[in-house]
Amino acid sequence: MAELKSRLRADLTAAMKAQDKLRTATLRMLLAAIQTEEVSGKQAKDLTDEEVIKVLAKESRKRGESAEIYTQNGRGDLAANEHAEARIIDEYLPTPLTEAEVADVADTAIAQVAEEIGERPGMKQMGLVMKAATAIAAGKADGARLSAAVKERL
Repeated sequence: MAELKSRLRADLTAAMKAQDKLRTATLRMLLAAIQTEEVSGKQAKDLTDEEVIKVLAKESRKRGESAEIYTQNGRGDLAANEHAEARIIDEYLPTPLTEAEVADVADTAIAQVAEEIGERPGMKQMGLVMKAATAIAAGKADGARLSAAVKERL
């Protein structure tokens, strides 16, 4: 079992004992999302920590989008709840890379691809550069931020 999943379960138990309703509900929702991901596909499998982090990032992004929609529609109470859930989820995610670090990742990926193909990559090789950049960032940067940094440099 993934270490992060074990930590989520232990924190759920602690939240239940402390009668923290928001944290309990959020952790239950996260564990349900992880379990859904584990049983999706043809065969059930245990997720690695990296895969669990991807699920958590997706759930955090959902909360942010929901909060934004609630705010636009004048439902500040629901938006506050979504923001609170997102903050709880973010406690389990690795610290995101800063803009400067994302730029460094993009530069490193471009250098790696240039070394592989023997010339500086252009927009046609963006897929190769993004593949390298995603591997370097290892879940600490959003794909959109990486893509923007790579496009800026190509």
